[in-house]
Amino acid sequence: MLPRLLNPKTILVALDEIDQEHPSYSLSRPAALRRVFVVLASVSVALLALHYLKFDRNLAWLLRAFAEWNDLPENHYILALRQAGWDQLVVYIWWTGWHLICFLLIPWLVIRFMWREKMVDFGWRWAQTRQHWPGYVLLISPILVFIAMVSQGEDFVDHYPFYFYAGRSWFDFLAWQLLYMSQFVALEFFFRGYMVQALRPAMGANAVWVMCVPYLMIHFPKLWLEATGAILFGLFLGILAIRSMSIWGGVLVHIGIALTMDVAALLRKGGLPDQWWPF
Repeated sequence: MLPRLLNPKTILVALDEIDQEHPSYSLSRPAALRRVFVVLASVSVALLALHYLKFDRNLAWLLRAFAEWNDLPENHYILALRQAGWDQLVVYIWWTGWHLICFLLIPWLVIRFMWREKMVDFGWRWAQTRQHWPGYVLLISPILVFIAMVSQGEDFVDHYPFYFYAGRSWFDFLAWQLLYMSQFVALEFFFRGYMVQALRPAMGANAVWVMCVPYLMIHFPKLWLEATGAILFGLFLGILAIRSMSIWGGVLVHIGIALTMDVAALLRKGGLPDQWWPF
């Protein structure tokens, strides 16, 4: 089954079928032109804002400005968070918050106020996800095998989980997973819900190819192997999102991979948390 699905001819046939089905090319040429312009402009704004605002240096600047406004020492709030042991978690709250703003709020504003459409129609329903579960299982299986192999290395243990204190307590672990998984929901909606579903009426199956380009580019800071894999990963998830009319299969794939990596790293470090509260 895997060789058949990876066959370029099979992929092109699937895209041809998407191209011939409603709502592909259902917009008039002027409406299609405006749809493509709005989607790509909003995607550009969202990615630009996320790239420059998600970093902790911006949070540090805000905390210093807030301290100065309250006539406190410049690093008052930063040191307070560090001494309380919550500085890194607050950094990831900031990081996740910007993902939600850029990947959820900006598309919602476009969908709701420019197109007068419903957010739920852009992949939020469960729809036909169950019928396409073999495709998602096939997509995640080799990745889980790869994780099992690389998890034996020290670099893997040093890198995951991203939140250093995830193994400190169950509160830390669950809070981190909630933030991390929320980011995946937003990411999957942005690329496989907003971009693919919004562009399809204007450009058919080409919406999938267009989506793959920025999806690849957000992986550039990562290792070349992961960035290269993002091309096929984005392509398959885009096709499956259209076929299932839902983003939730892709969300579950991302969550399954991320959770497996975090748990594998924690087990190598000494096990899962043994207390509910860190202090």
